[in-house]
Amino acid sequence: MKKITFLLLILPLLVFSQTDETEEVKNEKIPVYGVFNSLKVVNFESTKLAYQGDLYMIISHRFGSVQNGIDDFFGLDNSVTQFKFIYGFYDWLNVGVSRTSNQKKYGLQVKYRLKQQEKNGFPVTIVGYNLITANTSLDDDIFPNIEFSDRLTYTSQIIFSRKFNKRISAIISPTYIHENLATRSFVEQTDGTTLTYDEENDQFAVGLGGRYKISDVVSITMDYGIHMNRNSNSVYRNPLSIGTDLELGDHVFQVHFSNAQAMVEEGFVTQAQGNWGDGDFFFGFNLIRIF
Repeated sequence: MKKITFLLLILPLLVFSQTDETEEVKNEKIPVYGVFNSLKVVNFESTKLAYQGDLYMIISHRFGSVQNGIDDFFGLDNSVTQFKFIYGFYDWLNVGVSRTSNQKKYGLQVKYRLKQQEKNGFPVTIVGYNLITANTSLDDDIFPNIEFSDRLTYTSQIIFSRKFNKRISAIISPTYIHENLATRSFVEQTDGTTLTYDEENDQFAVGLGGRYKISDVVSITMDYGIHMNRNSNSVYRNPLSIGTDLELGDHVFQVHFSNAQAMVEEGFVTQAQGNWGDGDFFFGFNLIRIF
């Protein structure tokens, strides 16, 4: 009888103790990972970072427009290439260097996580991204008074991402670009003359993107850039890109189509020259190796 009485007395304590532990587990703030497979959605940066000690080698190709068909082998005769190395100094901090054959641009970038999405907690991941590029193709004969600072362009982004479920993720990326030598649009006139339109040195855009994960290794990706203050006379368009990611262990292979051939932000945001409606777009791929 004494044993039964003792059990009846401690049973409520055991029940409440178990309930409290269950509630704690249910409300625990757990970091959300695997928002994107790759460091980029297509053109725009994702919120994924290299882990501490990881070295990424990225080889990127963008071929010419497919619009001319077999004449230039659907753009393969007019390709541009980029080599990029990114190192994870910490899980939250990456530094990278790149060289692009388009305009012979060199780049230095830094990417850093400000906040991680949490289950039962903070709703989004926030990442900062800064890039500085130097255009070494500018000709001293065309620009006789050019200085090194004129070759520089600065990009800053705050990237917000959310993983809605195991298949769907999305980003929004407010973007600021400062060109020391502003982008120009050239329009040929019927009389043979050329009109030139300069953009402002400060450009603003918003990147939108998303991923739909088909399987553990295959994802469909898309991103779109809205250029907020492009000159009304500009010949350039907003960049729209569609791609597929294949994640194969230490390799990620990205295949995509875009109306922008450039691979750096000031290129694809301010100078996307293709028109999807006319079949004027570019095929490209990224080969990513993690060491």
